[in-house]
Amino acid sequence: MHKLYLGIGGNKGNKIENFNKVYACLEKYIGKIVNRSSIYETPPWGFYAKENFWNQVLLLETDLEPSAVLAAIGKIEKGFERKRIPGRYTSREMDIDMLYFDDLILHTETLKIPHPLVDKRLFVLAPLAEMAPEFRHPLLNKTNRQLLAACKDNSAIEKVSF
Repeated sequence: MHKLYLGIGGNKGNKIENFNKVYACLEKYIGKIVNRSSIYETPPWGFYAKENFWNQVLLLETDLEPSAVLAAIGKIEKGFERKRIPGRYTSREMDIDMLYFDDLILHTETLKIPHPLVDKRLFVLAPLAEMAPEFRHPLLNKTNRQLLAACKDNSAIEKVSF
């Protein structure tokens, strides 16, 4: 079984409903969710939008390979009417990013593992450091806790309770 860290988030629609729906889809198409971080509310990253995002990191166990995970993510996001526009960020009901896949380093035209922006996004690092503080980034050779401490993203971030 592979250990897969996913970042999920969205800022449109009924966020509670969207998160519950994505959990079910991930378990149906990718694998078992074995751990969840808290959900964090943050402003949009890289673009302007009126609605803040909810973000969370999940740890899944999967027997799928990275390319199959990517295909499943595409299928799930399509169910949330997610349209990816290269080089552009937009509001969305749900976005799913592969952050880490075991300690794999993979760079292809369609997939980069670890996610190339893990160390730059507070909305990813805060939940990662909460859930897996000692997991070591395979390229940067730093723990999630160390990456969080060095992160220059000073966006507002707050745990969501509902």
